[in-house]
Amino acid sequence: MKSKHIIHCIAALLLVTLSERPALAQQQTLTLQQAVDAALANNHLLKAKSLQIEEKKAKVKEDAIKKYPAVTLNSTWQYNANIGELVIPRGSFAALPLNASTVIQLPDADRSFELGRHQNFNAGATIYQPLTHQPKIQTGLEVGKTDILIAAQEKRKAALQIEQAVEKLYFGILINSRKEDELKAKLELSKLRLYDVESALLSGKAIHLSKEGLQASRADEEQELLKLIIQREDYAADLRRLTGIDVLKFNLNPIDINPSQPEEMPDYQSSALSANADLSIAELTVNKTRLALKAARQNYLPEVGIIAGYTYQQGNILYPTNNPFAGLNFKWNIQDLFANKQVLNQRSLQLQQAKENEANALEQLQADVEKAVRKISQAEALVNAAQKVLNFRRQELKVQLDKQAAGLNVLADVLSTRSTVAKAEADLYGALLNYRLAQSELNTLTKGETLR
Repeated sequence: MKSKHIIHCIAALLLVTLSERPALAQQQTLTLQQAVDAALANNHLLKAKSLQIEEKKAKVKEDAIKKYPAVTLNSTWQYNANIGELVIPRGSFAALPLNASTVIQLPDADRSFELGRHQNFNAGATIYQPLTHQPKIQTGLEVGKTDILIAAQEKRKAALQIEQAVEKLYFGILINSRKEDELKAKLELSKLRLYDVESALLSGKAIHLSKEGLQASRADEEQELLKLIIQREDYAADLRRLTGIDVLKFNLNPIDINPSQPEEMPDYQSSALSANADLSIAELTVNKTRLALKAARQNYLPEVGIIAGYTYQQGNILYPTNNPFAGLNFKWNIQDLFANKQVLNQRSLQLQQAKENEANALEQLQADVEKAVRKISQAEALVNAAQKVLNFRRQELKVQLDKQAAGLNVLADVLSTRSTVAKAEADLYGALLNYRLAQSELNTLTKGETLR
């Protein structure tokens, strides 16, 4: 009976293996780099950040135009139903006596002169060059350029977050697959033990309680396997949203991870100060508020500029037909002097806030770097411990296989040991991937990029 059962189990395992091979052979392999590249190419947030950078570049170009002379062209055509007249009454210019009896009035009759025409046409061009506002315009350009740098850092930060999210999901699916292998091995062992109990029940060598206990264990393992399958589907759905790739149709390429000794803490802190995106954004924000405060001080200057132009007109005889002109323009809004004092107060408070945010970002960065280094050391210790366990489990499996070859044990012993080996492999792989994630997090904090 037992030998037939062993043959049946071996045949079933071979059948499952052969049935899975063609499906696996048809699946393509998806690497972590391919997943990350797809996420960066398809992510709408990154596309929006790129468009935001281009928008701010266009704003800087728009502001730069204000440095140069502003040219205004104008033209008007007008039809007047009534036109003005100059009327000089008779004798308005006194009288001219010719003799004692003859006096000529000047003019000798009422005279009327039209002062314009029914159709008037005007055209002109005016050039205005601001003078005192040039420093303020330059400060505005520096603010715009700072906005571009901030937007670029925000885009880089978003890209790093997306890469880390893809890595975590990718690694989560890999760890999940190892745990599924462990539970599948346990299920095969449970099936074998349940078959043995059923055979013993038929021969009166076991009680129903043993069978029910095995059935409960098997149901529990099936439940855990179902949880892993659901979790893998959730990971795959999240990864598909980020990358646009249905990862369930691919074989995920395993990651080779070799733990390395981390650098000294001061080196990481120094790298973080120059490369961390959050700290860079905080520093740029401080610089931007300083420029805003500088621009507020420049608002106290009156507006002075050079104005020049040319006008041409037809239809009004009182004005010249051609009139070139040039001069200076002065404007100073006194009310702005009082309002600008409050603007200065606001800018000063904003600068203080930006400095506090920068100090907080620096403290948070230092704490995160220390935490990441500590996580790497802890993960490395877990990797070493998991590696030892796996080595012992593999040695145990080798002993069981040798016993099986010599006929000194049963298939249940081999399957039980295989399940422990699968668990040890899953634990080691999980420890390695946790180490990789900790290393990637540290690299993101200190170098602004993830590991490949």
